[in-house]
Amino acid sequence: MDYISTRGSAPALDFEQATLAGLAADGGLYVPRAWPQWTAADFEALRGLGYAETAVRVMTPFVGDALSEDELRALCSEAYNSFSHAAVTPLVQLDGRHWLLELFHGPTLAFKDVALQMLGGLFETFLARSGKALTIVGATSGDTGSAAIQALAGRERIEIFMLHPHGRITDVQRRQMTTIHAPNVHNIAIEGSFDDAQAMVKRIFGDESMREKFAISAVNSINWARLMAQIVYYVWAAVQLGAPQRRVAFSVPTGNFGDAFAGYAAAQMGLPVERIIVATNSNDIMHRAFATGDYSKGEVRATGAPSMDIQVASNFERLLFDMEGRDGAKTAARMADFDGSGKMVLAREMLDRAALFASARADADDMSLAMRWAQERCGELIDPHTAAGLHAARAADLPENVPIVTLATAHPAKFRETVERATGVRPALPSRVGHLFDREERFDVLPADYATVKAFIAERAAPSA
Repeated sequence: MDYISTRGSAPALDFEQATLAGLAADGGLYVPRAWPQWTAADFEALRGLGYAETAVRVMTPFVGDALSEDELRALCSEAYNSFSHAAVTPLVQLDGRHWLLELFHGPTLAFKDVALQMLGGLFETFLARSGKALTIVGATSGDTGSAAIQALAGRERIEIFMLHPHGRITDVQRRQMTTIHAPNVHNIAIEGSFDDAQAMVKRIFGDESMREKFAISAVNSINWARLMAQIVYYVWAAVQLGAPQRRVAFSVPTGNFGDAFAGYAAAQMGLPVERIIVATNSNDIMHRAFATGDYSKGEVRATGAPSMDIQVASNFERLLFDMEGRDGAKTAARMADFDGSGKMVLAREMLDRAALFASARADADDMSLAMRWAQERCGELIDPHTAAGLHAARAADLPENVPIVTLATAHPAKFRETVERATGVRPALPSRVGHLFDREERFDVLPADYATVKAFIAERAAPSA
């Protein structure tokens, strides 16, 4: 298995190289050269397996020769033994056709743990082979940062710099990053939006003066290994609900589009996915793209679902590459035009190639009503991001015999005030993180200025060799 850039001019890499690189040298994102193809028998063979063993089977064709089966199995066991639920990502039934896939039983109570606990082990394994050091630079709209820091804190040969929008994430999300005091962890609060922080991260990756000194990589979902690990729970959930004999739909709360693209990747492998419903909040660039072909930037609006407060969905480039017939030159030209104009129009024939996707937008009232319905009718507290997904799932026009799985992306206690306003119930933090508000915070506030952020990182990063 090797990986190619969506922009066509960077060299192809194997799995280890793509994992350590994160972003391609031409500014594109790495994708498999070809999607692995599974038969019905391959999916049937997963029945009765635990989550970690399912992960080994699903990831093996993507990893190729980079890891032996025993090495991969050991990494999966290490990653998922830290989860508080024996099923790792349990399914919870809401009614006759609606299900929640709870992805928040990891150490930071968010779906990002499922992939990042795995990525931490991959980084450490690959770096131990080479003896080199890695500088991780990332941006977070809330959950990626805490999950990445938790996965990488204290690991050898790694320095991690995580940017978040100052004052635009919840106190729980912030504290899960800023109360970890490992010497290799550097938290940066940017006086701007998530999109400002993400743009700086991309600029650092393209900065030759930085890349000459440091081996820079990503933990954001621009890193293919993140998405590979997320494919697993789509397969896991579908098999529990009867795949491959039964088709399953998924509703995915969407910001950066990585989680939704992982579902698309599972479908490309052969998983019988009826539909992937892309659920947005009022920052609805992805809904507009699928509904009308209008992929245009707007102003980021602060909402009660801050991890979705994004107007540029980085992972959409991966789908765009397939929509363009896997033509890297066309994708590069389209992205260059978008970077200059902030606008993109998707022709009907391109949208037809993405017919697996539907979309829906949830405003604040929609999310509140979904939280109230889940609590009053099903006895389940859900967070506002999951509520956007559930709103979209309940509005979906799909055959009645198709179960719809909403990805429950965060524990409701990470958004206590919003959940309490909607339901009257204040969710409690699980005991394993209940001491969060007793610990000292450490972070640096920097202006949304590239030169300042670059200098901060350059002073503290580890030289690559």
